[in-house]
This record gives sequence, structure tokens and C-alpha cells, in this order.
Amino acid sequence: MKTYQVYQVDSFTREKFTGNPAGVVLNADGLSEKQMLAIARELNNSETAFVFSPDASDHDLKIRYFTPTTEVPVCGHATIAAHFVRATVNQMASSTISHKIGIGILPVEIIKEEQGYLIVMTQGKIEFAEPIVGQEKKDIVAALGLTQEDLDQRCPIQIVSTGHSKVMIGINSRKKLDSLVPDMVSLGKLSALIGCNGYFVFTLDAEMPGVLTHGRMFAPAIGIVEDPVTGNANGPLGAYLIKHDLVKHNNHSFSFKGEQGKAIGRSGIVEVQVKMEEGEPVEVKIGGRAVILFQTTIEL
Repeated sequence: MKTYQVYQVDSFTREKFTGNPAGVVLNADGLSEKQMLAIARELNNSETAFVFSPDASDHDLKIRYFTPTTEVPVCGHATIAAHFVRATVNQMASSTISHKIGIGILPVEIIKEEQGYLIVMTQGKIEFAEPIVGQEKKDIVAALGLTQEDLDQRCPIQIVSTGHSKVMIGINSRKKLDSLVPDMVSLGKLSALIGCNGYFVFTLDAEMPGVLTHGRMFAPAIGIVEDPVTGNANGPLGAYLIKHDLVKHNNHSFSFKGEQGKAIGRSGIVEVQVKMEEGEPVEVKIGGRAVILFQTTIEL
């Protein structure tokens, strides 16, 4: 029997019961995949992060991520949660460390603040698929409960990835965004056809000071009806906005804040930084804060 330290954390927020909840198991060495899946299913967050000791000298720790139904290669809000817990428990100073996750070894910045920590993670390689057109586009629009008139015509429907792909769907109205009631069964079936599980509907029709975008993310194919605040959606969105000339920038870098989750009462803010070379996006970082809701132990 071993005692595992388990935390419930709200990410991309400093206010409890908002943002995106994630589970964190801080000392996961010894857990099997079956046990990790069982813990993730029991906690029933969209993702739970399991923190392991490093297995080589080129990284400081390993993290694996599980939804209630499957393992995923990376998760933004669970990464923020895991490093926030680790920094808080160990009273860490500001530093940059490296973690090994499903998409490779990447840096994470731990920035100590007066009221906690800001965690900034570098995301994986930026990849753009060809825009989705024809019947598949029509089916996605219909499954989301949208019409062609709702779409922002500047925004192609396109799969973008910084490690865990999402379909970007730009629409005109914040009011329409908040009122969406997608057909989850249809979205789940479409995921198998297009090879992408997450649908990120966003708008540039922002209404909060300092916020550029509002979004909602649906991924029923992997057991996530709606994810409150998604790092692996807002990050790729930053690259997408640059790619399609939707924002002004200096050709070297661009940063913005994306809000997500308000429609379901779990608003949170993702801070996105995009590095550019010759006007093209080449690297994305996302940052966020967090708050520990509770901690407990499990003996297995």
C-alpha cells in the first residue's frame, strides 16, 4: 500500500469554483495505467495530471494526463494545476524547469507572485491542417447549432494543433456563443471522420476589458461535453489569429488574453504569447494562475 497525494485545483483563475477544475496526483510513481484511469474517472474532471519522477537527466519531472475515459498527450489547464501545486507545496522561487509529457520535453516557467504563482508553459509544434470545406464543414456547423450566417467569414474552419489538435470555428456574436446547444452525438461521430476530438468555437466580439477573445470548447468523443477553460484551444487560437491576419502585431510577437467558460459559470483567463519569425507563428506559450480547492490522500 502507498499513500498518494491528490489535489483538486481550479486553473486559469484565482477564484474558487471558477476556471477549469483539474485533478493532480503529486507523487504518482508506482501507479499503473489502470489505476491512473480509475483515479481520473473517480475525480471526474476533464483531465487529471499525474506527476512522476524524471527517468533521465534531460528533464525535471514527467507528467501524464488522463480524462475519465482515456490518456491524452498534453493538457493545458492540468499542466498549470500540476506545476502550481508543486510550486506551492515546495514553496518554489521563480525558475524555469523542464517537463517530459506526451508531446516531448518542454520548458515551464514558474513565476512567483505576491498571491501565488503564474505558470507559463511552452506548447508543442504549431501545425495547421487544410481548412475544412464542403459537406464536413456543413455538418460541423449544423452539429454546433450554427448557421452559415453565424460564421465569421474571415475565419476558415480549420484544425490547428500545438500538441493536441482542436477545430477552430470563428463566429460573429458573443450572444450566439453563449447560447450554443450543440448536438454532442453528431460532434462525436464527426470527430472520427475528421481526426480531431475538440471543437473550439470563438468570437472576437469581446466585452471584457483587456480580453480579445471569448470561446467555448466541446469534445464529446473523449468524454468532455464542455471544457470550461482550455489551454490547448486558446494557444492554437493565437497561432491561428496570426496566420489569418485577424490581429495587428509587430511581426515578432503577439500576446492576448482569452476568456472561456462564462456561459457555464466557470469563467477563466488564458494568457497567450505567440512568437513569430518573418510574420509567421513559430512558438506558442500559455500562462495561467490557479487555486487549490482541497487536498486528500488515496491509499492503493
